[in-house]
Amino acid sequence: MDPFHLKALPDAFDHEQVVLCQDPAAGLKAVIAIHSTALGSALGGARVRAYATDEEAVADALHLSRGMSYKNALAGLDFGGGKAVIIGDPARVKTEELLLSFGRFVASLGGRYTTACDLGTDVADMDVVARVCPWTAGHSRSTDGTDSTTSATALGLFQAMRAAAGHRWGEASLRDRVVGVAGVGKVGRLLVRHLVGAGARVVVTDLLDAPVRQVLAEFPGVVAVDDTDALIRTPLDVYAPCAVGGVLDESVVPVLTAAVVCGAANNQLAHPDVEQRLADRGVLYVPDYVANAGGAIHAAGELRGLPPDQLTTRVAEVFETTSAILARAEAEGVLPGAAADLLAEQRMGAAAGR
Repeated sequence: MDPFHLKALPDAFDHEQVVLCQDPAAGLKAVIAIHSTALGSALGGARVRAYATDEEAVADALHLSRGMSYKNALAGLDFGGGKAVIIGDPARVKTEELLLSFGRFVASLGGRYTTACDLGTDVADMDVVARVCPWTAGHSRSTDGTDSTTSATALGLFQAMRAAAGHRWGEASLRDRVVGVAGVGKVGRLLVRHLVGAGARVVVTDLLDAPVRQVLAEFPGVVAVDDTDALIRTPLDVYAPCAVGGVLDESVVPVLTAAVVCGAANNQLAHPDVEQRLADRGVLYVPDYVANAGGAIHAAGELRGLPPDQLTTRVAEVFETTSAILARAEAEGVLPGAAADLLAEQRMGAAAGR
């Protein structure tokens, strides 16, 4: 495998550490980005994804790790923010040898970064990583873990959505609300289960046919549309992007029908100005690192040895966090993203003695 060819490390110098990992024998080419350890060891998932360029992979790791710092701070966790990106199509590159090599790289950091599941990785993968790396979360109960953080992410997202409904419509209920879910993979499918149970009317789409068929078979009342463009044009109350990031851009804003955007995908805004454009159209945007914090809360609780019932209680507190951020944004006349950023920066700054 060719070595990294990097013209620049965009935004790298607001990070504590960026590690480029390469093991040609194992087929491993990865980036570990540690944004901040002000609150504790950096915690964040490891994703496996094909990128057009090495620069794109590094930029994604940097952006995602920064988001983890803010997410963990807002969730009240004593962990900093980090992220790992393994470059390549998970269906092709993800082998036991690669995962063990990655685990050894994480272990070499001596606890500065703890890894977990993310896009393209699952519990079985973390079981392999945990064989060589004690700083691993989200592995199976058979290896002294608490299984996937996916269900916690979905539960936290559902609670954030309830909070947004309460802020927007005066009642924290999704009954009879039309919710569009873009991406019904690991998190999206479980979110649909919560929504159906709450009496919402659900519309879904996914790039792959199989996840859609699975959802329709499990929930006959759910409706599917062909693609994301069709979904955002469907009359919705809530739009939930639950796949890749960067999906909210200038082309989406004028045609989006939803009054609330609240999804699990990381880095949903193509650039920060999009939140203001959404607000100008009367759309309430819940910052993704607030809404999708359930997985991080679960992983942190696992690392601290919390029993399952306490983990669930902590994840459900995403409701209160979201409500507080939306209320503060309204009271101060700022966007929810700005209110969330300020709270996170205040906590990290206090921990760092600033």
